[in-house]
Formats: sequence, structure tokens, C-alpha cells
Amino acid sequence: MLKTLINAFKNRDVRNKILITLALLFIYRLGCWLPVPGISGTVGDSAQNNTLLSLLASITGGALSQGAIFAIGIAPYINASIIVQLLSVAIPRLEKLTKQGEEGRKKINVITRVITLILAVAQSVGIVINWANSGGLESQLFGFADFPVWGVGVMVGFILVGGSMLTMWLGERITEAGVGNGISLLIFVGIVSSAGLAIIAQFQTAFSGGDDGQQALWVLLAFIILVLLIFFFITFVDLAERKIPIQYAKQIKGRKQYGGQSTYIPIKVNASGVMPIIFASAILTFPQLLGQIFWSGTAFDLFWREYLGAGTAAYSVLLGLLILFFSYFYAQIQFNPEEVSRNIQQYGGFIPGIRPGKPTYEYLVRISKRITLFGAIYLAIIAIVPNLVFSLIPFFDGTLLVNSMSATGMLIVVSVALELEKQLESLIMMKQYKGFLK
Repeated sequence: MLKTLINAFKNRDVRNKILITLALLFIYRLGCWLPVPGISGTVGDSAQNNTLLSLLASITGGALSQGAIFAIGIAPYINASIIVQLLSVAIPRLEKLTKQGEEGRKKINVITRVITLILAVAQSVGIVINWANSGGLESQLFGFADFPVWGVGVMVGFILVGGSMLTMWLGERITEAGVGNGISLLIFVGIVSSAGLAIIAQFQTAFSGGDDGQQALWVLLAFIILVLLIFFFITFVDLAERKIPIQYAKQIKGRKQYGGQSTYIPIKVNASGVMPIIFASAILTFPQLLGQIFWSGTAFDLFWREYLGAGTAAYSVLLGLLILFFSYFYAQIQFNPEEVSRNIQQYGGFIPGIRPGKPTYEYLVRISKRITLFGAIYLAIIAIVPNLVFSLIPFFDGTLLVNSMSATGMLIVVSVALELEKQLESLIMMKQYKGFLK
């Protein structure tokens, strides 16, 4: 990774893209610290005491707990993208748009932005109500005393929606003019920022002296060792792939011979990335979020938090089942065995030991199902087991380190870093070829 960055900065065009990306990320981080007018200091306490709000705060790099302009962050856009992807499979008209190239992609983006705006409005209303219930809205604003709370809430809601749409715009500009996927990089920066702040706070406690400082130092060392082990496991599986060999028959046309070479089809073990975890978590946490915002303290809210809320045994089981379901769902979108087998047969290829046509299709389906099952089990382990282990260890349970860097966050960080490295390498290679052709 370090060698790739050094080579990237040697190329002027790639260096400019990196600098543009860093500038846009700096603007995003600045918006995560600029406070919204009319917010009091109790907002951070309410976010820390609420499991779901603390999760959103870790994704936004502490913006929600600070009551910042980008408090909602990129979450509405992520949920909108999930909804559009699911609807594109169920609605034939949207499915046609996904197959219409650049023109269809533009229409899909417009639909995604509209849904993002709707979700941002709904989420901002919920967060403002939660802040109002916890006393997080001030009655004095811009020098006016006894300013109506509902007026402050409306203004805060508008600012949060505007911040969410600006965050979406920054992500799209990074994708177009910078390096990497802008939305993924915003999430990456948010998670890394939250983890960095937690590690700095732990260092300060560790070197403060006394028994608490010594215990904090041991907690920090143990946490770093476990994180490195999880990073190694995630990187190992994320780079793993199954190579299906393809042999092309020799063809003689005129005086020339074509084909006769060997190649392979790479099928990644974790081809769907972190998307199944995001899908499953969004579905399971949405009812709890509604309950805590609109029906706080009611029978529905208490029942859901006690039996189906985050951290319960039923939640872990349902999360694992939904990850399994969405892994197969996403695998069907990404890999089409029928189309692959048809292309292999069309170009005169075959899998050694497998007849072309239907046997090749059935073989690819069987291999795809097995790899998807292994990938789904891996994602379920990443989503459930590390957090369970952290909760069982007494000195880890409830600490700021664990709350700021979950196993899912680690998976996102590793996946984005590996994808960024691949894109930098491809940009460097493309610029080198371009210079050679000139």
C-alpha cells in the first residue's frame, strides 16, 4: 500500500486526484465538527446513552454526538441505495434502467437522490424529536430570548437535511474527480476518525497514572492485538478467490491458428463485500429506531429492546439469517452462471472435465452456491462473534474503544482500503500506458 501511494504521488494526474479527494474529505470532516445553532451540550450525552444513536455517531465520526451540520451524514443515501437495488429486482421498469448503460444509470441516480431526500427528512425529524425529548434544543437563538422550541426544531431539521444532501454531493464529487468510491471513503473516514478519537482518549487515560491508567493501558494493548488479528482474518478472506480453469479449443481459420490457451474465471469468496451486513442491520435496527424516537417508553419499545434489540440473542440469530439471505440475493445479482456458461461455449471454451452447455451451467451454479455459503458464514462470524467476544470480556464491555470500532466497521475499513489500493494501481498503470502511446 505504501509503495502504491509513493508511485501515485510521482504521477501528476494521479497526484491531483488524490489531492482533490483529500480536500473534499477535509470539507466533510469540517462539517462533522461545525455545530448546528440551537443545540445544547446534552446532545452528546443522549447519543452515548442510546445504542442506535451511538452507532450512527461512530459512522459519522462523532458528528451526531457533537450536534454537527453533518450529523445525519451519508446514512440516508446508503439506505436509499439499498432500497433502489432491492426494487430494481422486483420492478421490471427499474430493472430495464439498470441495463440501459449510462442513460439508465443517470435516471437511477435521480431516483436514488429523491429517496435520499425523503429519508433524510424522516431521519432528521426523528433525531430532532429525540433531542427535544432529552432537552437538547435551546430556547435562546441568535440573541432572541424565549425562542419557541418548535421553531428551533424546524431550523435544526432543515440544516440536518441540507447537511445530508451536501454529504451526498461530496461523495459523488469524490467518485467523479477523485480516487475511489466517494460514499465508501466518507464512511471509511468516519469510522477511522471515531476509532482514532477513542484510541487517543484511551492513551490519555493510560498515561494519567494510578491503577486506572495501568488498567487502561492493558485494555488498549489487548484491543490492538485483537484488532490486528481480526484485520488479518478479514484481509485473508477478502483476497481469497476460487479460480475455475477454462480451456479454449484450437481453431484453424485459413493459415492461422486461434485459441488453444488456458485461462480461469475468478470467483471471490466474499464477492458481495459488506453489503449483506448493511442490509441486515438496516432492517433489524429500523423498528428499534422508530420505537426509541416516536414511541419511547411504550410497550412496543420496551419489548423490542428487551427481546429483539441490538445485543440480544434473538437479534444475533436474525442477523445471521438475514446475512445468509442477502448474501445469496447479492450473489445472484453479481454472478450469472447461465450467461457465463453461454459466453464460454460461444467462444469455444470449456471447463476441463465438464461438458459445454447445461453441465457447465449446473457446475457453475453448484460452485457459486458453495462459495456464497462460505462467504455468508464468514460475514455472519464477522458481524456477531467479535462483538460477542468483546462483550464477554469484562474490561472490554461498554468501553469507548469497542463502541467506536465494531467488527463490521473493521470489515468496511479493510474492504475500502483494498479497493482504494486496486484503483490507485489501475490509475497508475493507465497513465503509464497513456504516456507510452504518446
